[in-house]
Amino acid sequence: MKYVIVLTDGAADYPLKELGGRTPLEAADTPHLDRLAREGAGGKLQTIPPGLVPGSDVANLSILGYNPARLYTGRGPLEAASMGIPLEDDDVVFRCNLVTVADNILADYSAGHISSREGGVLIQLLEERLGGRGLKFYPGKSYRHLLAVKEQLLEEGRGGLKTTPPHDITGREFGPHLPRGRGSGLLRNLITQSRIILAGQEVNEIRIDLGENPANMIWPWGEGKRPNLEAFRSKFGINGALISAVDLLQGLARIIGMAVIEVPGATGYFDTDYEGKGRAALAGLEKYDLIYLHVEAPDEAGHGGNITEKIKALERIDEHIIGPLLAAGERRGGLRIAALPDHATPIAVRSHVDDPVPFVIWGEGIKADRMETFSEKEAGRGRYRRRAGHRFLKLLLAGAGETEQDESCPSGEEA
Repeated sequence: MKYVIVLTDGAADYPLKELGGRTPLEAADTPHLDRLAREGAGGKLQTIPPGLVPGSDVANLSILGYNPARLYTGRGPLEAASMGIPLEDDDVVFRCNLVTVADNILADYSAGHISSREGGVLIQLLEERLGGRGLKFYPGKSYRHLLAVKEQLLEEGRGGLKTTPPHDITGREFGPHLPRGRGSGLLRNLITQSRIILAGQEVNEIRIDLGENPANMIWPWGEGKRPNLEAFRSKFGINGALISAVDLLQGLARIIGMAVIEVPGATGYFDTDYEGKGRAALAGLEKYDLIYLHVEAPDEAGHGGNITEKIKALERIDEHIIGPLLAAGERRGGLRIAALPDHATPIAVRSHVDDPVPFVIWGEGIKADRMETFSEKEAGRGRYRRRAGHRFLKLLLAGAGETEQDESCPSGEEA
């Protein structure tokens, strides 16, 4: 048996008046996803355990079969793993966004999706000016970079350190959301210094001349220490591979020993190569038992409040990924396909929420339930009313054959 999980990041949403009371999933033309729902089994998945911040780190850890309530240590170290950054036990790693601020407003969490080349120049400058003595900046992709801090530098202050994802406060005053608690003084100082250093840099002056958002401040968040996770193969008895352009997902895969399949043209944005990802998944099935194919575009559209791009992303996933996979499943047999978002990123909210998400499993050994289309509402007609996220993978491997009374685990604890 072979398995493919198609992860439509942030695809779940709320009904929108602009769409006549439909969600983007309901409005999009997705005949192949709808066929999965019609011929497969599914329901709703609670990927975010109570008390944890809704994010792709927690949600994907959960979907891959690891209970975040016990095992999650933060986003930063997962992204560090994707970049091959060695961490010591006293390293605390933060995601370090390059952002755009105007007066006191956080105007853009991605600095206009700044290029990796431009972002690298600015992060290297910050490393030269602010790095050393237990601080180090690491350049990543686009606006996504890292800051590593020795734990002893974060001891000043009281209470647990609290940071806020910048995509949660886009268009709002950032002052009330600055880091607070133990270690926040250091982080606030770095934020202030970065604003001084980045102002007037040639990269930003050129961006402004071109009508693009400048990267004029950093925003550290998603802090954590190196996790200790069991290898995927020893945990589930199969070998797996990831297809994703996002550092976070690549890092998680490497930590648990999954292979990472690189796809030229995969960007983590609207312009990603959907067709290339679909081809890579089919090719990967020749070597690996499970392919975890992640598409970031619906999430980016949700953060941007862009209904049109969210619908387009869902339709491209359906045409270029789900369609070819379905055809392959019919030809070869012995294939199960699962489709689901990791979390919801509603257009109206422009941020992640912890609502349960729809999921479907199709293929050999799967008995159809009552779903007619792939959507948030129809998932309520599925066999599984509200399944704990970390139990999903075992359900996929077992063939969605567990009984109704076994399905619910809302506490996030191991079942």
